[in-house]
Amino acid sequence: MKVSQDILDAYHFRHACKVFDPEKKISDETFSTILETGRLSPSSFGFEPWKFLVVQDRALREKLMPVTWGAQGTLPTASHFVIILARKQRSMKYDSDYITHMMYDVHHLPEAAAEGRREKYRVFQQQDFRLLESERATFDWAARQCYIALGNMMTTAAMLGVDSCPIEGFKADEMQQILSDALGVDTTEFGVAVMVAFGYRVTAPGKKTRQTTDEMTTWYN
Repeated sequence: MKVSQDILDAYHFRHACKVFDPEKKISDETFSTILETGRLSPSSFGFEPWKFLVVQDRALREKLMPVTWGAQGTLPTASHFVIILARKQRSMKYDSDYITHMMYDVHHLPEAAAEGRREKYRVFQQQDFRLLESERATFDWAARQCYIALGNMMTTAAMLGVDSCPIEGFKADEMQQILSDALGVDTTEFGVAVMVAFGYRVTAPGKKTRQTTDEMTTWYN
């Protein structure tokens, strides 16, 4: 029961912290743990459609400020600021070099198994979810998986006593330009899914408000 309560306590602790204590820094060990739970997160077909950019350089954070209206309080004060990129159709299409790399070099599948998985993935993309009908459909599908990594990282942070804030408040087109010009990202392959800031709170949050379990759950026994 104590383990269960510890988990729930972490969820009650976590809130969208808008301003952090700039004097308090997350230790390397703690942040490595947070990042590792993002890396170990599940993804569709195990193809990991994400990349994490940890932006610690103050000059780079300044470049982000004008186009990230949702991070005006967190960019200057966060101990660690992460941009989570999602892969675009170029690398997520069933016959891409990236998918081949994942199956052979990361999953170490024998050729017959790899090509069998590629065919299942093709059907999934073309027919089941119709992801290849537009670039946006593929990107949105990849971005949804990035939110799994985001959630795992924020929960881990909360369990370690670290605050966080997920951030969607940014100008997408301008962010793409900064990715290319300032961060050297290939924007034909990646786009910003979401951002997240980590640090330590300066003020206690208000009481957490949510719908009740009965309001949001329907059981079919």
